[in-house]
Amino acid sequence: MGKAQKLVQWSPTDIKAKMLEKYPPKVARKRSKQILINEAMENTTPEITANVRTIPGIITMRGCTYAGCKGVIMGPTSDIVNLVHGPIGCSFYAWLTRRNQSSYTGENNENFITYCMSTDMQDSDIIFGGEKKLAAAIQEAYDLFHPKGIAVFATCPVGLIGDDIHAVAKKMKEKFGDCNVFAFSCEGYKGVSQSAGHHIANNQVFTHLVGKSTTEKTDKYKINLLGEYNIGGDGFEIDRILKKCGITNIATFSGNSTYDQFASANQADLSCVMCHRSINYVADMLETKYGIPWIKVNFIGAEATAKSLRKIATYFGDQDLIDKVEAVIAEEMPAVDAAVKDVLPRTTGKTAMIFVGGSRAHHYQELFKEMGMKTISAGYEFAHRDDYEGRQIIPDLKVDADSRNIEEIEVEPDPVLFKPRKTEAEIEALEKAGFAFKDYEGIIPDMEKDTLIVDDLNQYEAEKLVELMKPDLFCAGIKEKFSIQKLGIPMKQLHSYDSGGPYAGFVGAINFYNEIDRLVNSRVWSYMKAPWQENPELSATYVWE
Repeated sequence: MGKAQKLVQWSPTDIKAKMLEKYPPKVARKRSKQILINEAMENTTPEITANVRTIPGIITMRGCTYAGCKGVIMGPTSDIVNLVHGPIGCSFYAWLTRRNQSSYTGENNENFITYCMSTDMQDSDIIFGGEKKLAAAIQEAYDLFHPKGIAVFATCPVGLIGDDIHAVAKKMKEKFGDCNVFAFSCEGYKGVSQSAGHHIANNQVFTHLVGKSTTEKTDKYKINLLGEYNIGGDGFEIDRILKKCGITNIATFSGNSTYDQFASANQADLSCVMCHRSINYVADMLETKYGIPWIKVNFIGAEATAKSLRKIATYFGDQDLIDKVEAVIAEEMPAVDAAVKDVLPRTTGKTAMIFVGGSRAHHYQELFKEMGMKTISAGYEFAHRDDYEGRQIIPDLKVDADSRNIEEIEVEPDPVLFKPRKTEAEIEALEKAGFAFKDYEGIIPDMEKDTLIVDDLNQYEAEKLVELMKPDLFCAGIKEKFSIQKLGIPMKQLHSYDSGGPYAGFVGAINFYNEIDRLVNSRVWSYMKAPWQENPELSATYVWE
């Protein structure tokens, strides 16, 4: 890669053209629809193509359906045994890679997260079938741990040979009597990204776990926190703040989660959605089946945390809770203000790029704004158009062949457990006062004009963006970390935080300020230069050039 050229020399249109110029014409046409120059106006949001298959040959940052199901959604659950039906490599890939923390809050402080359980399918199992081996593995897991639940995950070979994992799970559940065994058809190839795995996992959790608890939760202010995965202890910090305010988090989907949390989720009075992409449909189903309204919240950033707490308190409408929330914010903010005041002289004017998962590329812009930093380009790995443009476009989205691979659950009000938490008049009064239910405006309206928004960024485009725009910080996942650092740019891993965190809430904001200050102001990155940058040994051109 040649010497980086200054941002001021390039218009957004030029940068987009440079990103596409090495592609064959057909590929360039497809990718151009996923690279958007932000021109969001007050009444108009530009359209971006998202949730489409990665073009073959491109090194994507995405993960597979299985990774989204087992690694993201079910991975953080401490007292459900996760059993992978497939070759050992798939199980190893999803084993402790997300830094999900747990406080082991099950009845007997169970923690099965640290175990890597697999049927370890061999060639003979692929040829003759692996159902008997799966049944034996489920029996072994039951004998070892006697858990409340065993979750079975299908990998690509299982889908190809046709093992009926659901029939095996049902048979073993009936055999045990006291253990809920259920399965996920989450073969890696099933969707365009890990987003399909999130959907498959949440559908099964909703079907087999939610509403199964017979223990009544009697707390005064009860919520569900949806789409929070306790990476680096984020969930601990959020729970600390909620508890301090007197708000009880009945169930987190699915950071630091337990079997009982999932089973009790129907008893909450409000669902609060963090990661819109991975779980908004669960919030919809909880409302339809049990009468629980939902709101969008964000606990990434001190100001966003305060805003979310006030929103929850406003929903409950109890003046004591509203006063308590204000008291907690007043108590927490001085330390935040002191920390940001310290870093602002060194971080103001710095630039960042963010390319991570579902909502993180949006949420973390809050923290950068608090530090005086500008996000000059951002995008998602596995978003749908509504994550970019807002939920108002959902009725116009077309269901393609890949989306039809994912089962859609038909949900109706539960004849026994459905209970509207608010009357229609109460909902209407809140909305007239400016309170938004089931609302998410997406990332585009919050980004500045002429910033670049890129869906499903790949390795080549990431390097080209760094070459042309030279950001002070690049945020993405582990696959991109070292290739970006070799270009002389600090890289913060926002999928699992490297070894940092928590970054949520008030304490998390302080942690983030200090870590980003250290990263963007370190001189070591200016000394990073790969040998081939100074003395290239090979050069070539593409066949179509």
